Amino acid sequence: MKYLIYSLFLLFLLVSAKSDKKLYNEKYRPQFHFSPEKNWLFESGGFLYYHGEYHLFFHNVSVTDKIYSDQLGHAVSKDLIHWQQLPNAFTQEEKAGPISSQSRSGSAIVDTLNVSGLQSKDEKPMLIFYSDSIGNQNLAVSQDKGITWDKYVKNPIISNTGMTSCDPKVFYHAPTGKWILALFRSRMENGQKGGISFYNSPDLLHWKHSSHLEGFTACPDIFEITVEGSSIEKKWVILSGDGEYKVGQFNGITFHPETNLQKLDFGKNFYASRTLFNAPHEKVIQIAWMRGGEFPDMAFNGQMSIPTELTLRSTKKGMILCRKPIGALSGLNEKEIHKKDKNLIPGIKGNLLSGLKGDAVTIKAILHLKSADSFGFIVRSGKTANGTDIHYDTGKRILDVNGVKMPLEPIDGKIELEILVDRSSIEIFANHGESGISTCFSPVHGEEDMILYTQGGELFVESLEAHSLKSAWPVK
Repeated sequence: MKYLIYSLFLLFLLVSAKSDKKLYNEKYRPQFHFSPEKNWLFESGGFLYYHGEYHLFFHNVSVTDKIYSDQLGHAVSKDLIHWQQLPNAFTQEEKAGPISSQSRSGSAIVDTLNVSGLQSKDEKPMLIFYSDSIGNQNLAVSQDKGITWDKYVKNPIISNTGMTSCDPKVFYHAPTGKWILALFRSRMENGQKGGISFYNSPDLLHWKHSSHLEGFTACPDIFEITVEGSSIEKKWVILSGDGEYKVGQFNGITFHPETNLQKLDFGKNFYASRTLFNAPHEKVIQIAWMRGGEFPDMAFNGQMSIPTELTLRSTKKGMILCRKPIGALSGLNEKEIHKKDKNLIPGIKGNLLSGLKGDAVTIKAILHLKSADSFGFIVRSGKTANGTDIHYDTGKRILDVNGVKMPLEPIDGKIELEILVDRSSIEIFANHGESGISTCFSPVHGEEDMILYTQGGELFVESLEAHSLKSAWPVK
């Protein structure tokens, strides 16, 4: 019977996809980032992998007759690029009022050993942990790979104690054999400042408070990661919603920082990241909400970042968390420009990106500074628009885009950049992912030129590879 239900459900999705094709070619619709079919997208409600599929849960918020409805949206993918939005999982809250910031991030896991005892069918239960507006922590369960959901009858699993408590992140800690829940709390009863509280549980249902770490903001994430170049050295990384992080050790009770706060992303539109539960090959895959973007006259509002693979690198500056876009993105490549060992002088007559046009483009470049005072990429320019300038000042060692300034030191006299341009966003990964910027923009429709320039002196282009991208959505 369950297979019949699942087959009918897939048929419904295919029919829906055919009828909704026009929805995915709007002027500001991201073409290789996930965005909802309609309504507002807020923080992630969970991110997991199960039986060959990636599941992304997200707040899909609407207002009807002045009632604020916070639905938990659900989408699946086999490669983290081509997404299919499913019916919403469940309603978290309905209340009077406009769209607000009441949505909170959550997390999702698969209870593969049924330690919760909640499994009632053949499939392993999926569990979603989420906060309500009161500050209680709650649980929802699916027995059919996320198609239908039931809220746990004994909610809340953690009751609010009188302060802001939200954004649970649940993960397994193998050395202690316990499940851990990391929760943002605005303050503690004993006078400790706001930060992340840790709870542990043997069964995912009964939770005991173990410690509190001051100095972190909402939407925490925490994960273990292997140091690059080693098969055995591992560290733990803990992040705030704003992308600030520390590297250290976690013993299942307490997190012990070994670094100061560092910044993963300098953009104004990177927030509430989530790492993938149970990723294949023990990779650490991250996705974030690109908060604050504008999508004029669209039926939807909001998008996620490109999923990235995280690594931890030992550098002269210490341990650095690095990101690179997932490899599956290259499957969208169309027209290619590939240059190497080119000396660029001021002026645009020698533009190495001449002929590359598109509203979805990737650019990879390794650039020797030589005598240039500055250089940059102008994206989405044309006859009626100057485009957006991704500008590097060689004297100040600053990369600037959309008013966001990021310090960026050359490595052996070189700057390495990977730039992703979509219809409504720009993401930049610098020096093999050691720092980055995520920013949203609203370029002029139809203006699709790309320019590489230098000012004040020569720039040596060791390599330049650029592609226009086809859409990840179904063919229109």
